Amino acid sequence: MPEEYRFTAVVYRWEERAADSWFFVDVPEELSDEIRDRPRMPRGFGSVRVSATIGATTWRTSIFPGARRYALPLKRAVRDAEGIEPGEPVDVHLETLE
Repeated sequence: MPEEYRFTAVVYRWEERAADSWFFVDVPEELSDEIRDRPRMPRGFGSVRVSATIGATTWRTSIFPGARRYALPLKRAVRDAEGIEPGEPVDVHLETLE
């Protein structure tokens, strides 16, 4: 059954791969715990398939677990469409697809 989550988070560049320009927002720890605790089929790297919306842009992707939080990747097309820059807060709507 799909679950929905809404939060605001700051966009950041993944420094380990800065040359590749990977950008993310972190799902808050409390929501990450809730997502992690829901039973679902295992996926590569512990990822969870989601539909994500920022502004008027919706796309399908996966969130990836870290030590305490899941990270949502922001592809260039989303950043360009919404005028998103690193260091800016964005309002995120996630819906799990599993």
